[in-house]
Amino acid sequence: MGTKNHKWDWGFVPIIQRHACVLLVTWHPARVTFFVTATTPELHRKAIVMLLVANLLWGVSFPLIKAMALIQERLIPGSTSWYITATTLLPRFLLAALIVGVAAWSTVRTLTRKEVRQGVGLGLFGVAGIILQNDGLQYTSASTSAFLTQFYSILIPLYLTVRHGHLPSWTIWVACVLVIAGAGFLAGVDVRDFHLGRGELETIFSSFFFMGQILLLEGAEFRANRALGTTVVMFTVEAAVAAAMTAWLAPRGQSLVPLLTNVPWMTFTLMLTLLCTVAAFTLMNVWQPRISATEAGLLYSAEPLFTASMALFLPGIFSAWAGLNYPNERLTANLLAGGGLITAANLLVQLKPGKNVAA
Repeated sequence: MGTKNHKWDWGFVPIIQRHACVLLVTWHPARVTFFVTATTPELHRKAIVMLLVANLLWGVSFPLIKAMALIQERLIPGSTSWYITATTLLPRFLLAALIVGVAAWSTVRTLTRKEVRQGVGLGLFGVAGIILQNDGLQYTSASTSAFLTQFYSILIPLYLTVRHGHLPSWTIWVACVLVIAGAGFLAGVDVRDFHLGRGELETIFSSFFFMGQILLLEGAEFRANRALGTTVVMFTVEAAVAAAMTAWLAPRGQSLVPLLTNVPWMTFTLMLTLLCTVAAFTLMNVWQPRISATEAGLLYSAEPLFTASMALFLPGIFSAWAGLNYPNERLTANLLAGGGLITAANLLVQLKPGKNVAA
């Protein structure tokens, strides 16, 4: 592939050409693609950093979505939790599809069947997981939901064990235990109050869909796919599902005009779209294929840590500007213990990688 038409590099995805390994990723909309023959330690480290940045951006999404829900409850009385979820997802993914689609229009016009197939799969897995997770929240505590969502960090190595017929290394299993324990501390789960009801079961099922999304990005048959084209398809599918939900669940006689004309709600929507959707999911789709699905599942376990950290100060900022009653959370021993365990799990895998990390 020639480079004379490549006008500039994208900051998230530089051109890297090292030794026998060739990773060529450029920003030219018609040319965003991957050619990988091997993985260098430098490329591996860069992928880890980029995915941690994605986790940081997703951590911002929780206080944003909470603030948007509080605004909607005030502007559209009678909104159900399902309707609030749908109206939050619709502009987020619709705007994301339009932004990335315009930027990568040449790629969109030449989408391949494999790119469409992967994008549709990522979109369906992602939106199904989000919907189940949000519905489960109506029947269980937020702490329990956050705890159970992290089960994909264990489900992935279990799935790969069945698929490939060999056990992951001891470091993977120890890291999984540390992640679950850390998520439990962060969520403040009390085992004495824990039970498996509708909310808990739906949250566990959502973890299966998130696992499917992670595994689909690792598929060997999709390695030549152009990341931006696949991302546009993914956002479009998620927007379509959210649009159908919004139309079906809208209260009689109500419209989205009060939300679309509210400056704080629209500002939060743009932040959610640009930071937590366009940037975060593009980083995920571009860089996750550079590491194993098992390692990615462990890295994504850092999201609750970032979320808990953001909740220490963002709610107060949002409340002061939008006139909300959304107090900051406090720094607790659980946050320090949970964050320490999750960090230790990822350091264990990075500093002492087992032979099956790349499975």
